[in-house]
Amino acid sequence: MPESVENLRIWQEGMQLAKDIYRASSSWPKEEVYGLTTQVRRAVVSIPANLAEGVGRGTAAELSRYSRIALGSAYELGTLLRLARDFGYLAHANFEELNVRVSSLAKQISAFISYQEGRK
Repeated sequence: MPESVENLRIWQEGMQLAKDIYRASSSWPKEEVYGLTTQVRRAVVSIPANLAEGVGRGTAAELSRYSRIALGSAYELGTLLRLARDFGYLAHANFEELNVRVSSLAKQISAFISYQEGRK
């Protein structure tokens, strides 16, 4: 078990991704404020938040469980970013950069889960 969530690289990357997506979505249409904007922001915040909750629960089983929720949120975020691109809210280059980061983070979370579950 990590001593602190702040020591987890995947948490650090999730936090930075959340900040960047908040900035990117700040210019989306106002009519999306309760639609896609909110969904994207909730999905990205869910990644580091669930990693933190898993660490805070203090057991390997809970860390694995909440890491899986974070992984699901990363996949959800990838889909939502594609929609934002398709609707014209995200420029293609911006989408590509964010999508690469989301995919990389999902792979890292998956590897973290495998590592944690292999330690049982």
